[in-house]
Amino acid sequence: MKRCFLAVALLGLCVSAFAAGTPKVGDPAPAVEAKDQDGKTFTLAEHAGKHAVLLYFYPKDETPGCTKQACGLRDRMGELEKDGVVVVGVSRDDAASHAKFRAKHNLNFPLLVDADGKLTETFGTPMEGRPLSRRVSFLIGTDGKIAAVTDNRDAQVHLDEMKAAIAKLKAPK
Repeated sequence: MKRCFLAVALLGLCVSAFAAGTPKVGDPAPAVEAKDQDGKTFTLAEHAGKHAVLLYFYPKDETPGCTKQACGLRDRMGELEKDGVVVVGVSRDDAASHAKFRAKHNLNFPLLVDADGKLTETFGTPMEGRPLSRRVSFLIGTDGKIAAVTDNRDAQVHLDEMKAAIAKLKAPK
């Protein structure tokens, strides 16, 4: 019984420590500087005071859920641009994989290369036991703070939750 309790307690501590690493609503967004599929540098700082940024982490190019999510964002890009939102994808895939994925699906936003996993770690999104990121999106306001976070694994629900968060961000206070 003591071993079972100890195992559960340790598991709880691990989960808490893992979750504690994910930025929460109201926190300043961690700095982001990474190359996209074309080798261009993207920084979050360049959008401060100008645009909200939907920074979405996803596991892997060309997987069914990730493709559905990316194409859903592509199809909503007109709305997102009207709302003043810049979309940026992040995964551990390399630039060549991103370029191929982007071209094949006519994606109209950059995909950042996080081959070393530093952004994934910084944003607390690693997939346990695998060199991938979990599906987690961060809506970062023009003030540089996290306005919303969603980690729903269903790509459609994930998109809908971000759309609702964007509407809330735009709403008069």
